Amino acid sequence: MLCAISGEAPREPVASRKSGNVFEKRLIEAHIAENHTDPVTGEDLAVEDLIELKSPQVVTPRAPNLTSIPALLSAFQNEWDALVLESHTLKQQLSQTRQELSTALYQNDAATRVIARLSRERDEAREALSNVTISGGAGSNGDAMQVDGQALPEELVAVVDETHQQYVPAPPQSRILIDTFRLSTTRRKRPTPDGWTTAEDISTFDLATSSEPLYPGSSSVSVDESGDLALFGGADGVAGVYSLSQAKVVQALKAGSAVTATAWWGARAVVATSAGTVKIFEQGSEIAQVGSHAGAVTSLSLHPSGRLLVSAGADKRFALHDLSTFTTVSQVYVEADITCSTFHVDGMLLCIGSSDGKIRIFDIKTGNVLAKLETGAPVLAISFSENGIWFAVVNKGSTNVSVWDIRKQNVLKVLESGSQVESTKWDYSGQYLAIAGKGSVSVQQYTKASKSWSELLQKAVPSKDVAWGANAGSLVALTPDGGLSILSAS
Repeated sequence: MLCAISGEAPREPVASRKSGNVFEKRLIEAHIAENHTDPVTGEDLAVEDLIELKSPQVVTPRAPNLTSIPALLSAFQNEWDALVLESHTLKQQLSQTRQELSTALYQNDAATRVIARLSRERDEAREALSNVTISGGAGSNGDAMQVDGQALPEELVAVVDETHQQYVPAPPQSRILIDTFRLSTTRRKRPTPDGWTTAEDISTFDLATSSEPLYPGSSSVSVDESGDLALFGGADGVAGVYSLSQAKVVQALKAGSAVTATAWWGARAVVATSAGTVKIFEQGSEIAQVGSHAGAVTSLSLHPSGRLLVSAGADKRFALHDLSTFTTVSQVYVEADITCSTFHVDGMLLCIGSSDGKIRIFDIKTGNVLAKLETGAPVLAISFSENGIWFAVVNKGSTNVSVWDIRKQNVLKVLESGSQVESTKWDYSGQYLAIAGKGSVSVQQYTKASKSWSELLQKAVPSKDVAWGANAGSLVALTPDGGLSILSAS
């Protein structure tokens, strides 16, 4: 009994009801699935027309030619040759697979390199774009073309205007930046607050307390509105809130990266890091993170309204953040690394100091440059006086502080310190200017009646930054080793 298709004895024989032919089950089922006919007669045929046949399993005997020793040796030789050929084929396939894998890895590496090159070229193109100057625009003064969005949303523009309009504008002749900056007459006529520290008291300041090195690598210190809490941090990524009255750290804030700048937002601590982020803490816990600078954040400044925070960095960019939503609402690129930044006391302007020795004054509502001032050396610090017209500037490597008049855009006074200056801060009354230097801390006073400057204090306390305590009753100096020195009246 042989299969009508293969001509061999079927293992699972079936017979057609119609033609009576015998087939191998798997072969006829495949033929029916494709043609639906009997392969012998051509009649229509379905699987249901097949009848299974029962037959005993017969083992085919070995051919007679395999019963002798020479025949067996020949069979073994053939099988050995087949194994060797199969092994050779497997080796060829393995070699080909390795080559394909090597090619795939090379292509992946090449793609990664291309992506890195394109990213670098994009950054270089963005930087080149930021260096392209434009001309003919009103108020541009040849400022660099800005990239990304820089204008504030209408809601925040209204906040800036409302903050500025809290003061009465001065006559037009006292204005320098037309339609953008208005000198507030109320500031110039505002009396010194009751209980404010006198010049005689400041002249008696001496070192009251000095802490051990708490945060090595610290570069910035800020004192809150109460005048009791000092915020600073170091290279280990931890910032501390130091109580001046208790003379100890009352909160430790984990910033994650080296702390590069600090500020207070009411009772909330704001810390900038070398990773390009700004973290906000409340009662010792992180509540928000803003900013995404490509390099370290070098400066922080809070808007007078308390609604906006500016962060500036070494990536030649400053960003404005809305503190009500913790989102970045504006960012502007400049031509050089930004080293310091500060809002004007009326909130309409933002002053940026940079490594190319220039001070750029921006209209924060539009992001446009209104003026560029050349100082001759990289700018380390800028501090606005509460009178609204003066700001103090510290240049890298200098032993003096330059006091500029924003109306005339020139240097009004140069104050010598006696040692290389690191930072400077005006007090709230606008009378006293504290200067932090590598060799000393000093205080200069401006007397309105005589229109003269005088040095009230100079103490051999090396410092990197300085901040005023409550009512100018003390000075908080950040020492080079990351500690605090408190100077107050004897």
